[in-house]
Amino acid sequence: MDRKIIANYIFDKIQENKENIKQQYNNSKNKIGYFFIDNLLPEELALKIFDVFPKSEEMVLKKSLKEDKYVAVQMNKYNPILEEVIYAFQDERIVKLICELCEIREAVPDDNLYAGGLSMMGEHQFLNPHLDNSHDKDRKLWRVLNLLYYVTPNWKEEYGGNLELWPNGMDKSQITINSKFNRLAVMATHSNSLHSVSPVVYNGFRCCVSNYYFSKEPLLETDNFHITSFRARPNNKFLDLVLRTDALLRMGIRKVFKKGIIENPHVYKKNKDS
Repeated sequence: MDRKIIANYIFDKIQENKENIKQQYNNSKNKIGYFFIDNLLPEELALKIFDVFPKSEEMVLKKSLKEDKYVAVQMNKYNPILEEVIYAFQDERIVKLICELCEIREAVPDDNLYAGGLSMMGEHQFLNPHLDNSHDKDRKLWRVLNLLYYVTPNWKEEYGGNLELWPNGMDKSQITINSKFNRLAVMATHSNSLHSVSPVVYNGFRCCVSNYYFSKEPLLETDNFHITSFRARPNNKFLDLVLRTDALLRMGIRKVFKKGIIENPHVYKKNKDS
């Protein structure tokens, strides 16, 4: 199963749901634009993707006050179908169609998988509310869309591990998008796109395939460069102060070192002959 065949399935499903996608996105774009599609791929294919997902010991654990999750980006270490499905979302037809529906001009996918790739969360793991880094790894393009494809069978909303959007800030209730099996969720990324993943409260793993699209122009005219900036949940004021202070300090460093002091390792390092 190569990326072209997978891309055909994705493209056809998006085409079938164009009107619903446009309605979802238009109804939400004034704050954080988003949409989701269920049954994206044939069930047998989606199950195959889950079956070959890396085990936790084969992935990188990112654990701090900000987040607790497993990630993987060096795709040539894993079953080839995982790389094929990631890059299927980067098919030119799909990028063009999604951007057309979201009224975004000339976006491009990220061949380097900067902060993309695979992620997995098990019991007690989480991702605190945050804004994604505004740019690509070279700080030349603006991050505009986040694509999240969930592949854990029978994942229920009450298990946690769900995408949360905070369009009205931390003082208001969040929008929860269930990490349902074979669901694609797409959200706009800009300086107001505060989002999180709820703590997993189930003895199992929520698995996700992720991509980002970038553009020469930001989604909002008011957007400015920013690093990935974390907040705490509303019931933890002290941690929120700690995380906001951390973000300010790291932002100060980036004003001096534009690409950071240490290169972000979350990039797919391909063989030169590949």
